[in-house]
Amino acid sequence: MPQMGESIAEGTLSRWLKKAGDEVKRDEPIFEISTDKVDAEIPSPVAGVLTEILVKEGETVAVQTVVARIETEKGAAKPVAAVQSEKAGAATAAAVASPTQADLPRTAGPAPAAITAQPAQPVQPVQRAEAGGSSGGNGSSFEDRVQTRSSPLVRKIAAEHGVDLAALRGRGSGIAGRVTKKDILGFIESGPPAGAAAAPSMHAPGVAVSHGPAASPWPGDVVEPMSKMRALISDHMGVSRRTSAHVTSFMEIDLTRISRIRAKKKAEFHAATGQNLTYLPFIIASTIDGLKKFPVMNSSVSGNSIIYRKQYNIAIAVALDWGLIVPVIKHADNLSLAGLTRALNDLAARARAKRLSPDEVQDGTFTITNPGVFGSLMGTPIINQPQVAILGVGAIEKRPKVMAGPEGEDVLAIRTCAYFSLSFDHRIIDGAVADQFLAHVKSSLENFSDAGL
Repeated sequence: MPQMGESIAEGTLSRWLKKAGDEVKRDEPIFEISTDKVDAEIPSPVAGVLTEILVKEGETVAVQTVVARIETEKGAAKPVAAVQSEKAGAATAAAVASPTQADLPRTAGPAPAAITAQPAQPVQPVQRAEAGGSSGGNGSSFEDRVQTRSSPLVRKIAAEHGVDLAALRGRGSGIAGRVTKKDILGFIESGPPAGAAAAPSMHAPGVAVSHGPAASPWPGDVVEPMSKMRALISDHMGVSRRTSAHVTSFMEIDLTRISRIRAKKKAEFHAATGQNLTYLPFIIASTIDGLKKFPVMNSSVSGNSIIYRKQYNIAIAVALDWGLIVPVIKHADNLSLAGLTRALNDLAARARAKRLSPDEVQDGTFTITNPGVFGSLMGTPIINQPQVAILGVGAIEKRPKVMAGPEGEDVLAIRTCAYFSLSFDHRIIDGAVADQFLAHVKSSLENFSDAGL
């Protein structure tokens, strides 16, 4: 299992693209994985024959776990039947390959000699550790040990919800007791145990979340388990709704000027860049201008503090056939319209081809989603945590508008317009500030200068 990013501790092997006995070429996709950041196809590091599959589809294992073996000397490859017979008789799978075998991608550094898969145990809420408790015999504090048994993502979720990871001491379902994302989300969902004092936090849920009556299938219904990505989206959306005080404002924005600029520069732009000039780069540029004027829109909440981000990393929601992913344009304020267009097209194409790395879907500071491409007029998007706002772009279409004529009279005109929605976290963003930000984006787009385009 490859290391797909610094904060990734485990991955789910969602689908094998090859079966035992198949020949594989170097860099040919061999299996797909799902992590809490991204879905990706993993290429073979060598050419040879896939002799053993050690991890089944749907299993979640720690990084560096050997998931399969490839025989690199074609003539020495064992028959599949013999391999399966040996595998059935083995108590556990050895994690050290022979010199003629190549493991699938792994991180640099020493790998454990062997890893035995352990079934995940359900996490039950436990009381928080008493202050001043024993730190163990290794001389380090329990906090230090917790840091080594949870990923940065888990620690971030715990900090956002005011959860002391000591509350899950010894209860992690991951390898060596590691606290996984599923563990921390399950703990947050269940709320504090009866009689336990909850940690003071503006994020901590006061009561257990009610999910309503459980649905059961009826005769003729089709029941399918959620995909890894679908389950993660479900978790993230639920957490966001419970974390942020969501409020949504709407404004209609006249994009006629942008439409005319596009018509005028489209051919020239394509000849110079090889890219089609769409509306979205203009929207991103105007949004960045608004974020600079209203810094709280480009911030995050940490306990009772506000972190004002100095980077402008714009996340763009991309709809996939199997779910939703949100790649990030890093340092978007340093890019021209041409640069934004290239970055958008590149990220979207690689997202659909499952070629994104986890780093490319992390560290966004503000998100833009564009449901208008499917004809939606407006919506109330859910904030992408730990951000504090998200901009929704509705369908861009021509509409009749009443405007002022040259002598102040009312005239009816055909204008290209769209409804923009801004969902924001009312814990730290007042409605007036959110509306001023949206009004600034509106003014920037309606008076966009094409100088230098």
